[in-house]
Amino acid sequence: MNTDDTRSLTIIGAGLAGALLATLLAREGWRVDVHEKRGDPRVRGYEGGRSINLALAERGRHALRQADADEAVMRQAVMMRGRMVHSLDGHQHLQRYGRDDSEVIWSIHRGDLNITLLDLAEQAGARLHFHQRLDTVDFDARRARFVDDRDGGMRETEFDSLVGADGAGSSLRAAMAQRIELGERTDFLDHSYKELEIPPAADGGFLIEPNALHIWPRGHYMCIALPNDEKTFTVTVFLPNQGDPSFASVGSGAQARALFERDFADALALIPDLEQDWERNPPGLLATLYLDRWHLDGRAVLLGDAAHAMVPFHGQGMNCAFEDCVALARQLLRNSDRAAAFAAFQAERKPNAEAIQAMALENYVEMRDRVDDPDFLLQRELERTLQLRHPGRFVPHYTMVTFMRIPYALAHRRSEIQRGILVAATAGLASLEQVDWRAVDTAVLERLQLLEETA
Repeated sequence: MNTDDTRSLTIIGAGLAGALLATLLAREGWRVDVHEKRGDPRVRGYEGGRSINLALAERGRHALRQADADEAVMRQAVMMRGRMVHSLDGHQHLQRYGRDDSEVIWSIHRGDLNITLLDLAEQAGARLHFHQRLDTVDFDARRARFVDDRDGGMRETEFDSLVGADGAGSSLRAAMAQRIELGERTDFLDHSYKELEIPPAADGGFLIEPNALHIWPRGHYMCIALPNDEKTFTVTVFLPNQGDPSFASVGSGAQARALFERDFADALALIPDLEQDWERNPPGLLATLYLDRWHLDGRAVLLGDAAHAMVPFHGQGMNCAFEDCVALARQLLRNSDRAAAFAAFQAERKPNAEAIQAMALENYVEMRDRVDDPDFLLQRELERTLQLRHPGRFVPHYTMVTFMRIPYALAHRRSEIQRGILVAATAGLASLEQVDWRAVDTAVLERLQLLEETA
């Protein structure tokens, strides 16, 4: 490969971010090669393994629109209006995400989305190479060696720059770490998850309300279910690793059934293969990955989970990665100096990635422990009221993160201020009738500037 060619790029990983970035750049005339260690899912079927269903929000849809991918993707998506909270006594109530159906999120299956994006990348001119696991990188010679794990065959290729879109266990990140100090650290959550499935009803429809994210909050643990377009639900159980209940105490299918009979009774009847799936599907780990540095001058850069893996509790991992793709493509198209483009990309995205990582951790506590708490519900009621009293100034946290494209870091800062206002205004109160509106309005006007949406 000619290193004078400033319009060529080699991407490691043909998952969601790799395929989208390839499409964005190939459409601009770039020579893009994508190397993926797994087989082509369009031929062999999706090999993704454990995967919590994905929640597509406005940030992700905006990125897809840049690649003319939104229409194809949305054909497979199921709308979710809000959280359908299942109480221990079986009562259900919907907590809307937004004001109406213009403010919703969309459930989509990772495998279906990946296949759609691979088709679009190939149509745009990207070259896809499957069964190519990154083995070693000679950054000085700009040569990368790949191995086909089916037969051990090796292939070497020259590159101008490498992009690591190969997930939390990134091979490119490991290669970079041998060359420079990345400041890598991983914080594992003391909880893990396991996936189950709710099948379609006998008539082929959904067994429960399809247009919601179902959640069974139980304090230190929870169960959620997201709809799929084939009328199934992907069920994810989150438990501590130790204690009771935990993955240490609930190991067998029989123990899982006992847990569901006690804590998720209305879900139990919906999951006919509970015992078998529990014993067959190993727990998935939950962790947050932090790096001080995302790039090696102009030779390599990381994005998405390879740079900032996060826990899934705000549904923003994919959306954040897609924003990364748009930002990196923009920097590369703007600046022929790769090192400068990668540095600008890191400067733009790293603070925002760290902000959504923090908010995702915070949202786990909210989902499992607070969605049915009276104090939290009163704060949510006040939040909606202040949104009406101060439009454009008091903007709910979920709206900023999910329905807008303002920087995550700005959403995080404003959310902290707003949370303080909500907590102070409702402390010791039982209803909004007791709120000191003059004090609350003054706090909002003094502490929150008008918020301008990203164009």
